[in-house]
Amino acid sequence: MTAKRRDLLVCAFLALGAALLPLVSGVRYTVTQTTFFFIWATVVVQWNLVFGIGGIFSLAQVALFAVGAYTTAMLGYYFGASMLQAMPAGALLSVVVSIVLGLACLRLRGPYVALLTICVSQVIFVLIVNDTDCFTNPPSGCMPLMGGVRGFARFGDLGFRQMFGSGFYVGNYYAGLTLLALAMVFSILVIRSPMGLAFQALRDNPTYAAARGIDRFKYQFWIFGLSSFFTGLAGAFYAVNTGVVGPVVFSFSHLLFLLSMIIVGGVGTVWGPVVGAVILMLADEAMREFGDLRDIGMGAILVACVVLMPNGVIGLAEKLLGKGRRTGSASSIEEKLA
Repeated sequence: MTAKRRDLLVCAFLALGAALLPLVSGVRYTVTQTTFFFIWATVVVQWNLVFGIGGIFSLAQVALFAVGAYTTAMLGYYFGASMLQAMPAGALLSVVVSIVLGLACLRLRGPYVALLTICVSQVIFVLIVNDTDCFTNPPSGCMPLMGGVRGFARFGDLGFRQMFGSGFYVGNYYAGLTLLALAMVFSILVIRSPMGLAFQALRDNPTYAAARGIDRFKYQFWIFGLSSFFTGLAGAFYAVNTGVVGPVVFSFSHLLFLLSMIIVGGVGTVWGPVVGAVILMLADEAMREFGDLRDIGMGAILVACVVLMPNGVIGLAEKLLGKGRRTGSASSIEEKLA
């Protein structure tokens, strides 16, 4: 059985198991928290394509997530657009923004890409929170164009409230599961394809890749743009699921939390981001009652993983099984590309 077919079968099996959760556990809190897991897992799976597979040290994923969320909220709030129309529009605008960012930053390397992308994210954040001029005057008070520090609320939903009443969260659950399943299938198809091998060659041995005629800018530009669609769509679904969008989506702690999921699970592995998301969300939930100690505990988990498992949980598992560290080492990639 090929690696691609195996991963797709695992994805189908896990999705089927997840689909049974609302039927097995009718606890609303469990279902809603798992829905948030689907959202964060979608973001980190796509971020892993850029960071772990493409070798681009980009911190723009939170900004692209926020673009999808804000676009969806603004289309619903100002134009009364259906969420089924606004969500794809938010995802497509995230792609446009990523293309602009790609043209600006993919000529750079390493930490310079990280600095540029985080600066862009912070500039957008500052523009939003400092937007205080009234654009409209609803009964609730002055509303800036970008929502300001208040953000947006009551901009629409997917219609599950009308269909299922108080059980609307189950509809959101299955929508989130579908989103993660599609993002995971896309990730597997990219990683296990010749294009994925080219990305990994550029990451592990750029000199060799260039000698084989692989254009670094073209391939990294492709992965930067393609992965942003699901990132923006996750942001759009986040807006619909929570019913509120504000500047908090740009928070630095939010960015670090998501990046930690990739590191804990295993950078550059197929299932590492999902495993990391499971571990950190369970740890975060377990320490929810500890107040400020919660952040200390999360930091301790991250430090322990970096020191004891520098290649992440999946990397450790592969090492113990004798399969190597990554989805494809530089030498194996060279053999396949030869």
